[in-house]
Amino acid sequence: MRNKYIESFEQAQLENKSVPEFRAGDTVRVHVTIKEGSKTRVQAFEGLCIAIRGQGTGRTMMIRKIGANSVGVERIFPIYSDSIENIEVLRRGRVRRAKLFYLRALKGKKARIKELRRK
Repeated sequence: MRNKYIESFEQAQLENKSVPEFRAGDTVRVHVTIKEGSKTRVQAFEGLCIAIRGQGTGRTMMIRKIGANSVGVERIFPIYSDSIENIEVLRRGRVRRAKLFYLRALKGKKARIKELRRK
């Protein structure tokens, strides 16, 4: 049971943003606006989407990448945030789960996900 005014406001927020269709297991590149003092720049964060949760404007995605010295880096992005310029889907992954937290324990070739081949 949600307030109709809040729902109408959220609908207006969702219409302004175009988000591609993606799910857990897909490799995505998120372009984030970073503000440093008086300057702003766009930085890309590329990694594997391991989870999507929430609904409406509160929907978030968890992206994991392997950084320097094989250290795993995870970031949680609100999908409809103003700081996100755009989201690119680079690869579609073939997975059987909605949350891929088991990848945290895997390294190297075991942490790979097969690409989804469409016929």
